[in-house]
Amino acid sequence: MNRREFINAALYGAAAAVLPVENRHAFAAAPEGSKLLRIVQRTIDVKGRAAKVFGLVQQNGSTGLTFAAGDIFNVALRNETPEGTIIHWHGLTPPWDQDGVADAPTPLLASKADRQFQFPVGRAGTHWMHAHTLQEQNLLAAPLIVRDADARSRDEQEVVILLHDFSFSTPEELLGRLKGGASPGGPAAMNHSGMGHAMPGMSGMSMPGMTMSKGATPVSMDLNDIDYDAYLANDRTLEDPEVVKVEAGGRVRLRIINGATATAFTIDIGRIEGSLIAVDGQDIAPVKGRRFPIAMGQRLDIRLELPRNVEAFPVLALREGAREQTGILLAPANATVRKIASNAEAAGPVVDLKLEQNLRASVPLAARAASKRFDMTLSGDMQRYVWGLETTPKLVVRKGDRVEVTMTNASMMAHPMHLHGHHFQVVAIDGKRFAGAVRDTVHIPPMRSVTIAFDAGNPGQWAFHCHHLYHMATGMMATVSYET
Repeated sequence: MNRREFINAALYGAAAAVLPVENRHAFAAAPEGSKLLRIVQRTIDVKGRAAKVFGLVQQNGSTGLTFAAGDIFNVALRNETPEGTIIHWHGLTPPWDQDGVADAPTPLLASKADRQFQFPVGRAGTHWMHAHTLQEQNLLAAPLIVRDADARSRDEQEVVILLHDFSFSTPEELLGRLKGGASPGGPAAMNHSGMGHAMPGMSGMSMPGMTMSKGATPVSMDLNDIDYDAYLANDRTLEDPEVVKVEAGGRVRLRIINGATATAFTIDIGRIEGSLIAVDGQDIAPVKGRRFPIAMGQRLDIRLELPRNVEAFPVLALREGAREQTGILLAPANATVRKIASNAEAAGPVVDLKLEQNLRASVPLAARAASKRFDMTLSGDMQRYVWGLETTPKLVVRKGDRVEVTMTNASMMAHPMHLHGHHFQVVAIDGKRFAGAVRDTVHIPPMRSVTIAFDAGNPGQWAFHCHHLYHMATGMMATVSYET
């Protein structure tokens, strides 16, 4: 088994090393009434260098997809690249055979092939779509926005921000460095140990000041195991940021998507106080603030009431535990746009659970006792860079179950945990129960536990994994299986 085959097998959860793909054929016309979504290769400028990346574009060249709540997700996906791939509709709850994980149950979409998707799009929300392969690192992702009638008629401007971490190295090279050149596929114990000195292109571990407590014993937290070449907001750095024209005194709804593969951020809206109104596409009781954390795979909807000042307002994403930052500028007509450095004076905050503890769902799950409970331990060996999920009992449910999963992070890295095909509610942190936000991705820092609840109403064999791409690729993926 070569390195690429090992990585693919880990990512897809497939037993076979070589995965099937659909046969290539000439492109057919998209069925009438469907939206054509093209998987393409494109070139962007990153710090003055040309970078070849992927893209998800409609027939007219626009990026991503938009729907109205209640629509049918009627999409013809066309792969115009030379590589097989597959796209996951992150935040939607399609039938299992249309979810977008290879061999679960459909194969990769071959080069020069297309595939039809059709299912109810569901309620309004800020979602996204991305490759469920290492190609996600090469920007194979785009927004997927579902609007309700109120949002379409509301007097506010929408601004979508898709964040990325970018490297001129290939994903396979990055993973190879993380693994220290170790032969892939070998057995490894699931105990944590410090990485020690960073590999070239890798970020240092056990950063000064990054300590947490487990009881009375201080423990050291590992952050940012990859130092990327750039951090992007809508494909651009702060050296040449996107400048969005807005109305002075107007209202703006930010739809922020963390599409980074291995980087958590804190959104900083500076002097403007915003209202966080939704997380992961699900409405919450508004929370006011100027800084909001966002882990990989998560989304934030923030409403801003802009001052009447004729000045530009930055919306920044601060890299966790480091000085790098990215973002965009909101600029009324005639505003002076000042340059913002790509490195801040201080490191960005460490993403924790303080905000999570204060979130409350606008539409919580119905009050009901759990019929199935599971304990999941998140574990890892940093030295060999192998990660795992250990569950008791096995994650098997029946349709109609109310399911609770308590995830305990026994490693020194945080893990944003994502469940496919369902939305869940955060119902406890460190054993303390509360009725929290409804989500599809929850951040779990080291030595903390989070309990989620969901109703088993979408039969299939659903991926449940860490949304740090390289943790998932090296074993941090499980399956929630429905009894047949």
